[in-house]
Amino acid sequence: MAGVLKKTTGLVGLAVCESPHDRLRLLYSKILDVLEQVPKTAAYRKYTEQITNERLGMVKAEPDVKKLEDQLQGGQIEEVILQAENELSLARKMIQWKPWEPLVEEPPANQWKWPI
Repeated sequence: MAGVLKKTTGLVGLAVCESPHDRLRLLYSKILDVLEQVPKTAAYRKYTEQITNERLGMVKAEPDVKKLEDQLQGGQIEEVILQAENELSLARKMIQWKPWEPLVEEPPANQWKWPI
């Protein structure tokens, strides 16, 4: 990459990333590693893996940051990095929470019915 494209993101508290491709590759790889611990049948794993693999493919294929921002459709590249960091944090929490396991006890009648 030919240096930093901008001096500021224009967003308070969000600094410009000097190597966004490297950062995103690292984050997406970590997300995929964490997802390996989630059962293959879990919806969270299936859909998160699909989205992450698609985005990782875009990062690997597009060297131009501006074009990559347009392809990812997630705002500025720094915002996409923040989203990836949040997804990694969530994936690690999902391992602890195990939402794919059955409920400990039966839910009360009509809990999942709306409107009552």
